[in-house]
Amino acid sequence: MNKTIKLILTVIGVALTLYGIFKIISPEASVDIGVAEFTEQNNKDAYITLGLGVVILLLSFFTSKK
Repeated sequence: MNKTIKLILTVIGVALTLYGIFKIISPEASVDIGVAEFTEQNNKDAYITLGLGVVILLLSFFTSKK
């Protein structure tokens, strides 16, 4: 059962970390006006998702240390 919990936490942690990285890299809104292109990006939620993913990954590594 401990291996199952570790596997689930690892998968969730990796998924959240990758999703957070994707949200940081990809722009949220983009406007193209002929010669100029403007992009707006708010990374607050992406940083929270990335941090949560890293914390869950660390938790999964320390669950088997008992």
